[in-house]
Amino acid sequence: MPSTGPGRGTNSVNLRQYNERSLLQRLRRAGEASKADLARWAQLTNTAAGSIVQALEESGLIEGAGRRHEGQRGQPAGLYRINPQGAYGVGVRLDRTSIETVLIDLGGRILAREVHDQLLPHPDEALALVRADVARVLSELSPVQRRRLAGVGLAQPYNLGSWLRQLDLEADFRIWDEVDFGQRLAEAVDLPVFKENDGNAAAIAELFFGVGRKENDFLYVYLGAALGAGAVLGGESLRGHSGNAADLGLMPVPPSALPSAPPPEGGKWDILLSRASLNALTRHLRHGGAPVVGHTQLEAMVASGRPEVGEWLDDCVDALVPAVRATLAVLDLPAVVVDCDIDAGLIDTLIARTDQGLRAIAPESRQVPRLLRGSFGADAGAIGAASLPMFFSFSPRADVLRGHSTARLPAQRPGEFLHA
Repeated sequence: MPSTGPGRGTNSVNLRQYNERSLLQRLRRAGEASKADLARWAQLTNTAAGSIVQALEESGLIEGAGRRHEGQRGQPAGLYRINPQGAYGVGVRLDRTSIETVLIDLGGRILAREVHDQLLPHPDEALALVRADVARVLSELSPVQRRRLAGVGLAQPYNLGSWLRQLDLEADFRIWDEVDFGQRLAEAVDLPVFKENDGNAAAIAELFFGVGRKENDFLYVYLGAALGAGAVLGGESLRGHSGNAADLGLMPVPPSALPSAPPPEGGKWDILLSRASLNALTRHLRHGGAPVVGHTQLEAMVASGRPEVGEWLDDCVDALVPAVRATLAVLDLPAVVVDCDIDAGLIDTLIARTDQGLRAIAPESRQVPRLLRGSFGADAGAIGAASLPMFFSFSPRADVLRGHSTARLPAQRPGEFLHA
């Protein structure tokens, strides 16, 4: 007699949840689709897809989008799309020089924002700031909308007390390496908190709301105060043993040739973030006599065409290109997404120069990756943080099939967002 024990029932629930999330992903990518479209894409029967679509519509995660009239006989097919008001996420982005909190909807739109441009304070002070900011952004939601809050995402660099010399920061963040800020934040706001390093979080934002609508595999590179990076394989964020997979900023590179760069402690090798980061650009501008304070002034310096920007760019790309090529040799990814905390033409220039460099060193029998512009610019870190509760609640990850989907959802109630 076939088994009807807990394992069988659990597997059925897991498969149902995975299929629900797969259909949500298909809708995010397509924009609009019919039940028949979704059944075909997900390789489900029309009956199974129809049942899931009905459950998702009743839960408010998707909504009707009219009917398809072009090129079709008989009754026009009903179309569906993601309901932006189906869920909300709060994102907290911490880095060594700023704190940012945002509220987004399921469409990825920022609804509220709080920003503090300052050196990261003691964790107790930071917790007080963030707790107040979370309360302020949540005040934008009605009581009904609050019930659709998926949680809070926290994105921060791991090992905040490290590499300060390479980042030209005179500060002591070592206390942060001894504190589980995510746990403290969860207790302070009484909400589930999903924690990732900032590079992975920004890559997840691209996967969930950006180029991931078309791309399943890519390397993500983000130039902020330091260098953030992440990798997406088969539509899933690659985390690694310690959550630092694709940590491109620590790739060993030769020392910088710029007179503004400090000599590496080891003498022969440095790390990439000491050359490819906005802090390195700021350091070089200050060495040239430019009084740069904050991203607004930094972007103005880039727009003005100061020679120090070009000098730093040469040095940055010279280190970035072989580091990216080495990463692609290991991970075999067809695309690289590049984004930055500032622009003024810098992102497009970085993409063009990196593409040129990769073509110049392309090994025999290997394709040059497609270089794509990131979707969010200066908002990437904050949207990345706010994407975390959405991603872990609604993305068709493999651990859903393994029955691990609730490991990161400590406060989710079954059926609150998805019908199991």
